[in-house]
Amino acid sequence: MTGLDELVVAARAGGGWAFERLWLELAGQVSGYLDARGVTEVEDVTSEVFLSAFKGMPTFEGDGDAFRSWLFTIAHHRSVDEYRRVIRSDLPGDFRIADDSDTQPSGESLALEDAGIGELLSELPQSQREVIWLRFVVDLSLEEVAVITGRRLSAVKQLQRRGIDRLRRHLDGATSSQPITPTGRLPIAQVR
Repeated sequence: MTGLDELVVAARAGGGWAFERLWLELAGQVSGYLDARGVTEVEDVTSEVFLSAFKGMPTFEGDGDAFRSWLFTIAHHRSVDEYRRVIRSDLPGDFRIADDSDTQPSGESLALEDAGIGELLSELPQSQREVIWLRFVVDLSLEEVAVITGRRLSAVKQLQRRGIDRLRRHLDGATSSQPITPTGRLPIAQVR
């Protein structure tokens, strides 16, 4: 039994301390995933994800790995909800759907400055960024990523391969003498 397994068992038994430890263990990864998905209110949505998990804990069955996959499934659904909310708030006045929680996106997001991961992943399209984050930062299997994102396994593999290739090209370009644009990106002609 791993430490995560033990925390899940204790949290299912009602141990608030265990759920707090689950938060400390996984909140950074969930926040990073939400940021990679383009969520503007990362901290708020991360809290919503854990609140949903806390409420569903009595009916949850599984070990630590299953809990982590379940948590990221919740995070994925919340990010879709957030995306829809932002889309509704951007509709013209006559088409706009009233929502008490409507706020304009601030453009601020959780930065992963200590490892530079956020900046590096920002070079990727959202779908590739999501897959790379779940695979290599959260350390989920291809199958788990497919379930969480609602994509076919072959699509997840393709997004992972393309994301890695694009990151490799970016890193090779940044370390060579090739010119970099002011945004830090390679000129389009060199990316192809």
